[in-house]
Amino acid sequence: MAAPSTDLDSTVTDDAPAAYRDLMERYARVSHLESGSGVLYWDQQVTMPTGGTAARGKQLAALSATTHEKLTSDGMADALDAAEDANLDDERAANVREIRRRHERNSSVPESLVEELTEQQSASQQVWKEAKADDDFDRFAPTLETLRNLHVERAEAIDPDRPAYEVMYEDGEPYLPLERLEEVFEELKAGLVPLIEEIAESDRDLASPFVAAGPYDDDTQRGLSEAVLDLLNYPDDRGRLDVSAHPFTSGNQFDARITTRFKPEDPMDAFTATVHEFGHASYELGLPDGRFGEPLGASLSSGVHESQSRFWENHVARTEPFWEGFVDEANDHLGTDATAREAYEAVNQIYPDNRIRVEADELTYHLHIILRCEIDRAFVEGDIGVSEIPEVWNAKMDDYLGVVPETDAEGCLQDIHWSSRFAAFQGYTIGSVLAAQLDHAMREDLGDVDALIREGDLGPLWEWMTEHVHRHGRRYPTDELVAEATGEPLTAEYFLDYVEEKFGELYDL
Repeated sequence: MAAPSTDLDSTVTDDAPAAYRDLMERYARVSHLESGSGVLYWDQQVTMPTGGTAARGKQLAALSATTHEKLTSDGMADALDAAEDANLDDERAANVREIRRRHERNSSVPESLVEELTEQQSASQQVWKEAKADDDFDRFAPTLETLRNLHVERAEAIDPDRPAYEVMYEDGEPYLPLERLEEVFEELKAGLVPLIEEIAESDRDLASPFVAAGPYDDDTQRGLSEAVLDLLNYPDDRGRLDVSAHPFTSGNQFDARITTRFKPEDPMDAFTATVHEFGHASYELGLPDGRFGEPLGASLSSGVHESQSRFWENHVARTEPFWEGFVDEANDHLGTDATAREAYEAVNQIYPDNRIRVEADELTYHLHIILRCEIDRAFVEGDIGVSEIPEVWNAKMDDYLGVVPETDAEGCLQDIHWSSRFAAFQGYTIGSVLAAQLDHAMREDLGDVDALIREGDLGPLWEWMTEHVHRHGRRYPTDELVAEATGEPLTAEYFLDYVEEKFGELYDL
């Protein structure tokens, strides 16, 4: 991929109507404050000493309150009205549309609630870490219940006439109806459950060349992560790799930082996590520089974001052509002698008895997600109380995957997400479905994508994604973006075809 420019000049040029320029100047302040909050969040997860939690909560709360005030001010409302009356082209109109949506969605939420919720979210991060480390759900339960109540209060302020969960869902997926998500979930359960059962009954054992050679120290695994990031063209001047309890990506088109984590016995866990987070960073880095601070310079939704991480993780780094080109590099770092086929099998094994979502394979992963979404919704809607979550979690794990966590740390405490938000897990599955659809469209356009992957010529793949997804920012609603990129609406068909073909061959079904 070509090196990104360093131009930060806004595309809000002098020829734009004065009302539009006024609106975009106001919104840029909102966007930059949010970007600053993101850096503070990254610091809290990566470098901040644990004693800084209380102060960090106050800092983030103050920033969120200021951001909210500017977004919902009378001045912003007047600027929106004036801009909507101006003669705007499609791109400028899209900016105004997105600002209007955010303004209206937040105007009825009290600033005091925004501040309280932000401070509680920050404090809950440390409570969750300690509760997980000590396998003590009761320690986290009061905090979790408080967070739920605050999120429900916020949702009811936004729209008291709709279910709170539906309103929360739209924070991450503003343009994909909840009903469509439910349809996708049903299609996936119908296709994945019998496929997983076939694999479980198969007598085909896949290779595990990296397990026996362990354990691997952090420096060794970091070296492997850095090697694959070099292959992926991750730019040193706009990104960095760090370690955190839960891998994540934070940033924008100028500064997209990723984290991973290391397991001594399984170097492929950190390897795939690093590639996954690179996928998120590729989206941020592919956004247009000149749109920084505008909706057209921001990512669209959690599902679209996840499609980028899932594409690079599953449709690139888990393919046989990738390992045909990369296995020697991996062997050099790990001191192993795996063949390309063995490495390919190692990163694609199906583990129906796995209890941990972030360690789940490409198929059972989505049952982990569906389980979380169901518990998430039941808790938000009051159908289950906080004290019931561990029992309900274990029952659903037994029902969907035939395995029960031995501890809450590997059960309902394993994910960081509930310490900040609800109705968010679905983005992972939407992303996997969309990634397969994008992969199909890319192969139609570029031809022999496998050859590019095998040769390590990955720039054309990133450039294709930038052209069809990244550069649009929030110009299109989700359904329109998918249609623009692939020529058809979102469908689970390509994902199901892809996994049936891939794992049918791997497990000789």
